[in-house]
Amino acid sequence: MISGAHLIIYSTDPEADRSFLRDVLALPNVDTGDGWLIFGLPPAEVAVHPSNENGRQQLYFICDDVSAFVAAMRRRNIDCEPVQDQGWGLLTQFHLPSGAEIGVYQPKHARPPAMGAQRKSAGDAGPKATRPRTRRR
Repeated sequence: MISGAHLIIYSTDPEADRSFLRDVLALPNVDTGDGWLIFGLPPAEVAVHPSNENGRQQLYFICDDVSAFVAAMRRRNIDCEPVQDQGWGLLTQFHLPSGAEIGVYQPKHARPPAMGAQRKSAGDAGPKATRPRTRRR
């Protein structure tokens, strides 16, 4: 039913933020025209946290070693917040050029399998390929 996710980062400086995602974080991307870049992401997970307000979302990238991530960012003169132990993971934040905050964490919890991983590991190659339809004359 769900085949992927699309995250939108609203930005007051989209060109600078796109450059940051492309050049600093080295996210793969495609140019969809007119300066629009769509960035690829690694497998993702979704968590639902209790809140007194609706409509708030946060983006966190997951890494294997948050201290190494912070060190790599500092070598590029990008400030990160001090690493905090939240119980569920080790967490830092940095800011895009527009000021938007992005989190990065090293999870302590088990990671859920990526969608499709269970199906493929069970020996199912996924949906069957369909033949292209030809137009009748």
